[in-house]
Amino acid sequence: MNWENFQFFYTDHIEVPLPPGHRFPMQKYRMLHQALVEEGVMTEAQLHPAPEAETSELLYAHKDWYVNGLINNTLPEKQFRPIGLTWSPELIRRSLAAVGGFMAVTESALKNGYSSLLAGGTHHAHADEGEGYCLFNDFACAALRLLELGKVKKILIIDLDVHQGNGNSSILGKREDVFILSLHGERNYPFRKIPSHLDVALPQGTTDEQYLKALSQALAQVSELFEFDIIFYQAGVDNLKEDSLGTFELTFEGLMKRDQMVFEFAQGKPLAMAIGGGYSKPIELSVRAHVNTFKVAKEFFSLN
Repeated sequence: MNWENFQFFYTDHIEVPLPPGHRFPMQKYRMLHQALVEEGVMTEAQLHPAPEAETSELLYAHKDWYVNGLINNTLPEKQFRPIGLTWSPELIRRSLAAVGGFMAVTESALKNGYSSLLAGGTHHAHADEGEGYCLFNDFACAALRLLELGKVKKILIIDLDVHQGNGNSSILGKREDVFILSLHGERNYPFRKIPSHLDVALPQGTTDEQYLKALSQALAQVSELFEFDIIFYQAGVDNLKEDSLGTFELTFEGLMKRDQMVFEFAQGKPLAMAIGGGYSKPIELSVRAHVNTFKVAKEFFSLN
């Protein structure tokens, strides 16, 4: 494949104001965008601002009263508080761009074989509530859209964020045309986990070797259980040992081997990716890990 034909989407063109000292690393996305271009991983010609989802597109996965309440800032404070962010028009636009951007990623992946959002993976958003920095669920909206439009018949979600995607599970976990594989920390947020199709909960201090063995075994199980038309890959790097919200001891090298395993597992099927979490201190370490994922992708897809 010609790497230059792959298209990518970003949300950092929408600046979201946060209070000083807020723990959510909003600057990470702009830093990643810049690093990918400066290091020659991709060109600006391959990068596009994510389109903002229409309200109607959110209704693939969300209740209309919840969508309207978020957009119009009329949700009660106790319902908004678990999201952990401060409401602003920019936050709504950025959240709409995460959904619209990932929908664009899925279309691009179906056309070209691979695409990614330089953000996203909002897997803690439920049909009628948000939490964990997630307002709307990009994977769920995009999955249900593709299925309803008949563009695919079966979708595999590989969620390798250190936190279990409880929103993905609550919306999609009982469907037979979606299969969710999640490797995550057993004693980490969310503390009430909603079952996925295949959950692999790993202990605190999990190392590269332990993680990669568990992933290999899980992927082998998936191949026995489910045939898929497209993979949605949540490539979170919050399992890096330096991450402030993680519980694992993974290294840069371990994460790169993880990504390689996922790309190889796809076996030529379309792969739509979101970068997921990454909260290292300093945040440059998370940015480096995200850049590495795209370097692995470039090497892999340029040869296959």
